[in-house]
Amino acid sequence: MEPQRAADRDDTVTALDAGRGRLDISVLVPVLNEQETIQPLAARTAGVLDGLGKEFEIIFVDDGSSDQTSERVREAHREDPRVRLVQLRRNFGKAAALCAGIDVSRGDILITMDGDLQDDPEEIPRFLDMLEVEGLELVSGWKKKRHDPIMKRYPSKLFNWATRIMGSLDLHDFNCGFKAYRREVFDQIAIYGELHRFIPVLASRKGFRVGELVVRHHPRKHGVSKYGWDRYYKGLLDLITVFFITRYTRRPLHLFGAIGLFSLFGGFAINFYLFVRWLDSEYLSNRPLLLLGVLMMLIGIQVLTTGLLGEMITYKNFDRTDSYSVKDTIG
Repeated sequence: MEPQRAADRDDTVTALDAGRGRLDISVLVPVLNEQETIQPLAARTAGVLDGLGKEFEIIFVDDGSSDQTSERVREAHREDPRVRLVQLRRNFGKAAALCAGIDVSRGDILITMDGDLQDDPEEIPRFLDMLEVEGLELVSGWKKKRHDPIMKRYPSKLFNWATRIMGSLDLHDFNCGFKAYRREVFDQIAIYGELHRFIPVLASRKGFRVGELVVRHHPRKHGVSKYGWDRYYKGLLDLITVFFITRYTRRPLHLFGAIGLFSLFGGFAINFYLFVRWLDSEYLSNRPLLLLGVLMMLIGIQVLTTGLLGEMITYKNFDRTDSYSVKDTIG
């Protein structure tokens, strides 16, 4: 018998998931080397959702763990079949792990939380109430009293402040992984790289209503934090990416043009000043200012050209459905 192709297997998994029917809630938990927390987290989360009378699933996405994390999830599944495992072949990052969980999930509402037991499952009913009562599509947790080392708290405050300003969204804690979403948010927003931290910004720019909920945060009792200093500079670069794609994706010349014109006119002003001095018989060949003026004009022309090329690419690849988001239609 010919081996089944990978694409066929993927189609089969998708068909099976579709055949199982929709659920009320999917809880997505990306994990990396969290073997001690799997079973207590699964049991506590299931207990909370059972109390609500909801149909649910709890999906642990093992992002390349080197310990017994996946085996612990399998044990939890044998105790409660509503616990599911998605095991990735290697560590792809949190955004990829979330995407993998979203792709196999069947809930109308998706709740994401960290797997280290610092997020409290008892908060889930409050997220659901806020979604319903305030008519929101996304509720983001705010760890107002945070039990983390000072070297994590203060850089996080700075990051949140910068994201709040550049993202034009009044949230306090973009880093919090404890969030609740309606499925349509992920139907219209793509997350890749490390952009999972900026989902509220991306959702808000699409017109989804976003709220914030103060949540309890517990000290870490098991394992170690998976984030290092590289998270901060990557976060800065991702923030610049989000700033561009939410404001200038469809009008790149507005960004590049402003920078290019500033540089071009700055260089022109410098060279005009030097031209006047040259008319006054001043010797200019040894003036560094002349080189600066020429360099600024060249940079300005190059940046403007980049913006124009971006405009042409945008025009050729423009899809009207990318420029708006429809909530509902009647008739």
